[in-house]
Amino acid sequence: MGLRRQIGLTVLAVPGCPNAPLLEKRLAEVLAGRPGATVQRRVITEVAEAARWGMRGSPTLLADGHDPFAAPGATPALACRLYPDEDGRLDGAPTVQALRRALEQAGAQGNRRRPPAR
Repeated sequence: MGLRRQIGLTVLAVPGCPNAPLLEKRLAEVLAGRPGATVQRRVITEVAEAARWGMRGSPTLLADGHDPFAAPGATPALACRLYPDEDGRLDGAPTVQALRRALEQAGAQGNRRRPPAR
């Protein structure tokens, strides 16, 4: 996949979210072969908690604390979240390809923020 550094990943979901397992399955596919990759999971039950974590619907993936799929102006929500696929259809989780792109971009941005190891 080409990630150059470890990215902190967190899946946020409301209790019983039917799409959280789909996101986790697709994320596992993207992270296959990366033994050090870990994913934290948090169950969010209050709007204030959703706001604090940056959850804009369930499920939400955070990469280093940021939602790579956030739409401009999206507000915190305890509702189901839908993601467009490559054909514009809506699905309950980002596609494997979209996750791969988002994590590549998060890794590249993190590398620009951090000085190289000496």
